[in-house]
Amino acid sequence: MAKTTRHHSSATLDAIQVFALQIQLARKQRRWSESELAERAGTTRPTIRQIEQGNPATSLGLYFEVATLLGIPLFSGDERQLIATKNSLAYQLSLLPKRIDKPRGEVFDDF
Repeated sequence: MAKTTRHHSSATLDAIQVFALQIQLARKQRRWSESELAERAGTTRPTIRQIEQGNPATSLGLYFEVATLLGIPLFSGDERQLIATKNSLAYQLSLLPKRIDKPRGEVFDDF
């Protein structure tokens, strides 16, 4: 089965590249090798290299895990603020319908 090629916008690719450069800089500032970071993250050196090159196909979870290990703040440097934001968003979602259906057509409301 052939793999589908996914196209990303330039804004998405730029954002991934910025994140990748932050990761690479933090790793080098800590004087960690790619292998050392890979071991700490529970992955392989080639995967770390893909992350540092900004490969959009690499798991977002791995990007976040590596960033956390390197002390790069995700959304907020304050963990309490991050949890409060998560809880607020979960609450807002709980107020919305669980399922979004397409409109069934024009509603006749001309009485």
